[in-house]
Parts: sequence; structure tokens; C-alpha cells
Amino acid sequence: GGGGGGGGASRQTSTPTDHRSPLCSAWAADRVATDPTFFASLADNQAPRFLWIGCSDSRVPANQILGLAPGSLFVQRNVGNLAVHRDMNCMACLEYAVDTLQVEHVIVCGHRGCGAVKAALDAPASFGGNVGHWISDIRATRDRHAADLKPLPPAERWAALCELNVVHQVFNVATSPAIQAAWARGQRVAVHALIYSLNDGLLRELVDAVTCPGDLDAAA
Repeated sequence: GGGGGGGGASRQTSTPTDHRSPLCSAWAADRVATDPTFFASLADNQAPRFLWIGCSDSRVPANQILGLAPGSLFVQRNVGNLAVHRDMNCMACLEYAVDTLQVEHVIVCGHRGCGAVKAALDAPASFGGNVGHWISDIRATRDRHAADLKPLPPAERWAALCELNVVHQVFNVATSPAIQAAWARGQRVAVHALIYSLNDGLLRELVDAVTCPGDLDAAA
């Protein structure tokens, strides 16, 4: 039976660290063997050149995709790799990365097979909750490009909207107060639109980098 005090065997619970500790220890040991000062240097300061705004999808690991070590990449991830101005988390991250860390590149990276984009295509308009509200910006992009998207087969429509969403988020980043202020004071910051393919692990640039207000037409 259930309840009651002693007598029964206690249930063993596990935590993420129970499973990760051996791997983490091996990773740490490998780093120290390669560079004995690695962790001391990492703890002392961070000076990344890049901010990555990407999807929360577990199959899209930012550092590994770019081949960058810890400390090289400041990261903001959310469902659908959005950079909407009303998201204070993303905008605060962007502001800190540009103003304090002085990053030189902001990367917006989407990926083929994005579930948020598929929901924006397939879910009914009444689809509610936090997810439904969150993907409203992707729905708006879908609606703006409806004439081009509707004739496409479903798989191609999905892939196309994944790309259109990235380009629109680049426009959001480039028109944000943090980036506009940086350009106004002469700070060099480039905003990039990348798409990642889950099938082959390759990145592709969707439009030329946006480096000043005059470049915004390409990402509008």
C-alpha cells in the first residue's frame, strides 16, 4: 500500500547532475589537459565577438555549429528564434551584448524543420496559450507573404517560412533601439541572417549582412 511513515524502501531520485557529472568531468579534464589556464582565463572575463539569437531547439547547438569555444559567443535562445521589440528578455540581451560586451556581430539563426514555424502555418487561428501568443509574429510574416507561400507544396512552404522568419527577425534586430543607437555613435555592428539545415549540419546566409540603416531594405 501507499502512505505511512517508515518501513518502505525509499525512492531514489536523480538529478541532471547525476547523469552529466561524468561527462562534465571528462570535458573539464580534457580542457585542462589542452590548456591548464583555460578555466582561470574564462572565469576572469568574457569578451565574445558574437551574439547568437537562435531557436531553443535542442538540435541546434550554437557553439558547436560555429566551432567556437566557451566565452566566444553570447547566446539568446527562444522558441522560433524571435527578436520582437516587446520581448524585454531578448532586447535586454541585445542591449547588453552591444553596449557592454561590444559584440561586433549579431547572428539571427533559424533552422529548417522549426516547430514554431510549422505551428504558425498549421495551427488554427484559435490556437491559444503562451505558444499561440508567442508565434503571432511568425503568423504575421506568413500573412505578409501569403501570395508567395500558398502555391508551394507543404514542405517547401514550411522551409520558405523558416527563412522568411529569420529575415524578418534581422529587420527587428536592426531596427531595435540598441542597434540604432550603436550605429548612430559610429559603433561597428553587423547583423546576419543564417539558416541551419538539420539534414546536413550546414549554415547558409540568407541575405547580405546589415551594417547600417541604409542596408535595411534587404531585410524589410
